[in-house]
Amino acid sequence: MKNPINLIKKLYDDTVTELKKCTWPDRQELYGSTMVVVSSLILLSLFVFVADKVFLLAVNLITGMAG
Repeated sequence: MKNPINLIKKLYDDTVTELKKCTWPDRQELYGSTMVVVSSLILLSLFVFVADKVFLLAVNLITGMAG
């Protein structure tokens, strides 16, 4: 069986090597991407809220509980 310490060291070294190959976004690109995600989240939340209210109203009308 291989030495677990050597396996962990190799995993760490390989991870560092792969992370150096990555291209990381600059501040402006990160901000833009974050705004897209936040805007999408808000729009999707509003859509789900409105759809929920419409379905609730429809169910209440069908069951005669609207009032």
